[in-house]
Amino acid sequence: MVEYAFGIMKVALTSFALFVGMLGALVQTDDTPANALLVLAKRDSTLLIVDPSSLHVIARIPVGNDPHEVIASTDGKTAYVSNYGFGAYNTLAVVDLVARKALPSIDLGPLRGPHGLTFVGGKAWFTAEAAKAIGSYDPAAQRVDWILGTGQNRTHMIYVSPDMKLIVTTNVSSGTVSMMEKTTGGGPGGPPPGAPPAGPNGPRPPMGAPGGDWNETVVRVGNGSEGFDVSPNGKEIWVANAGDGTVSIIEVATKQVSQTLAADVGGANRLKFTPDGKFALISTLRGSDVTVIDTATRKTVKRITVGHGAAGIVMQPDGARAFVACSPDGYVSVINLHSLEVVGRIEAGHDPDGLAWATRR
Repeated sequence: MVEYAFGIMKVALTSFALFVGMLGALVQTDDTPANALLVLAKRDSTLLIVDPSSLHVIARIPVGNDPHEVIASTDGKTAYVSNYGFGAYNTLAVVDLVARKALPSIDLGPLRGPHGLTFVGGKAWFTAEAAKAIGSYDPAAQRVDWILGTGQNRTHMIYVSPDMKLIVTTNVSSGTVSMMEKTTGGGPGGPPPGAPPAGPNGPRPPMGAPGGDWNETVVRVGNGSEGFDVSPNGKEIWVANAGDGTVSIIEVATKQVSQTLAADVGGANRLKFTPDGKFALISTLRGSDVTVIDTATRKTVKRITVGHGAAGIVMQPDGARAFVACSPDGYVSVINLHSLEVVGRIEAGHDPDGLAWATRR
């Protein structure tokens, strides 16, 4: 009788274990939410996928050596991560956000030190700091399809306009901003205006990228120019100068600095506009605050305490919240953009930095 009861108990325990295992499998295979926050933990070499509604980490995916910046594709299904290493590495890690798994990385060859990233026009655009260059990677063709040198030191962050006719980079050690503008002419339709007539070897080939060449204007700003953003209306570029603690404002139309703000943001790391353009948020690695500047008055309206140094910033697309990586503390602070108060925290592992938003379409 005892053996029979013991057998029944073993069957029950086995069935329960199988049920728990099945339940665990169901939990593990939940879809990545349609809107997801992406967080890089640099010292963990890991990309975190976070559910922004619950602030829970739902996946941690390995992304290779020294990951610094992350961007999602337009359809929200793929993430690209720069493996930086101050020029030691030359790869972009790739993550399938739907299946939540690492894909084969992209070898950039001599384009070492990839850092800043953006995704525009179906391509991943990146800086290559050690190569003093920028480039674009075409996922459809699976190759780097375009490269342009900047001639500046530590080309670090990048912006590409939606029409891909303006590219902006900050060059940290040069204390400059590069503005690259696409010129007309060239491309598959024939040589640019004024090109020499066809010779023995045929017509002159198109210049630069398809559709035209590029003109570069180098704008001197302040020492340690790193974090920057282009205003939502596309008229201004705001640059946080870590060495000077100032903010340089460049007029896009004139390509000149129109104003320098004494913002007291020494050690500034990132600068981001709120989606409505009302505020600019600036993080600093040297202090505990995020500085908030009213873009209309050009005045600092608040300093929000987030932790012992802050790095990456990303805005929720609807303008409700901002997420700020507090690298020394190992978490991401959540700021309500209406009250300008910290309202939450995401435990993110060791040295969180690059942040991005992924919206699946």
